[in-house]
Amino acid sequence: SSVCNTGTSTFDPALCELVYAWFSREEDMVIDPFAGGSVRGIVAVELGRNYVGVDIRKEQIEANIHNAEEVCKGAVPTWICGDSMNIKDLAPGEYDFLLTCPPYGDLEVYSDDPADISNMSAEDFDETYTEIMRRATDLVRDDRFLAVVVGNYRDKKGFMRDLCGLTIRAMESAGARYYNDIIYVQPAGALPIRCGRSFQGARKVGEMHQNLLIFCKGDPKKAAERLGDIDIPDLNDYISEGLEE
Repeated sequence: SSVCNTGTSTFDPALCELVYAWFSREEDMVIDPFAGGSVRGIVAVELGRNYVGVDIRKEQIEANIHNAEEVCKGAVPTWICGDSMNIKDLAPGEYDFLLTCPPYGDLEVYSDDPADISNMSAEDFDETYTEIMRRATDLVRDDRFLAVVVGNYRDKKGFMRDLCGLTIRAMESAGARYYNDIIYVQPAGALPIRCGRSFQGARKVGEMHQNLLIFCKGDPKKAAERLGDIDIPDLNDYISEGLEE
């Protein structure tokens, strides 16, 4: 079985596996304030982590739970339906790793819920996103890594919005220092054709990468020592090709 696609963008399971392997260890508690689809949760539990994801869309949570029941061989992820502004009440506890991929502003609108940040104005998005990341970071123990997959995007007037910079500022204000910037190059697909047209008409350059931003809360040396040696299992052992979020 492949992971269900409910109409939202995909999250690469191979990237997900590498991030867990490099910056967390087995039995770690993982928090995800923008859970979206099921990929990050399913990969987490199949790699021996404990995952708690929060998402505001009930239909997405239901699809994730159904998908996990089909795919997972043992433990299943925990998904909670709610507004991540309330993450401390929704998912109380202490966590060892944060992995998330937030909405890219209003580039993809996920629901008509006014609390859904993909529905907000740019100013409200920036303020609410910053606060959610602060509150989620507060739940992470000291001497731990945190990972956020983000990309800059264009607003409705065609100007670039600096989501990477916003994320760095939000995490630093929460006490998690900027530690690594890893470039994830996406498959080109139809991008050259689409961007050829837009470049000709508006000089807009297309992007085919995202940024994997790594932060450290506390001492990075202690955080790395806690993880020990890197062990990267084979995703094909437990999940089929074509995994989609």
